[in-house]
Amino acid sequence: MNSDIKTRDPVAGTWRLVSFEEQRADGTPVYPMGREVKGYISYDGRGHMSVQLMRTDLRKFASNDPLTATSEEKIAAFEGYLAYWGTYTVNEEEGSVTHYLEGSLVPNWVNTVRKRFFQVSDDRLILTFPMTGDTVSSRLI
Repeated sequence: MNSDIKTRDPVAGTWRLVSFEEQRADGTPVYPMGREVKGYISYDGRGHMSVQLMRTDLRKFASNDPLTATSEEKIAAFEGYLAYWGTYTVNEEEGSVTHYLEGSLVPNWVNTVRKRFFQVSDDRLILTFPMTGDTVSSRLI
């Protein structure tokens, strides 16, 4: 057994997204990537993670060559996809997992830290995190 592998990592694995919901201050739910969003988040048990989320209602580009896509097509694709990767640590006492972003579709997120609170129940990972502004929290299952 590789000594680098953690023996107990409650979030380790690849998790398929079931839902992504944000909540406004007045309690109204918002679905920033639509109700039918798809994606995965992976924690490898060795401290590396990645996440990919995508709207399911994205229109295909007119061309199969993404370099020739129109500005409107590129904007829609960017707004309908979220991806980042990096490393992570787990604080079981606090029930948190912290993502240290090394790469991201959003350039401003590179070299930033994202803290999430987690619950593992049966075969589900639930991630929640506070937000600012009109939207007060996000929840991914």
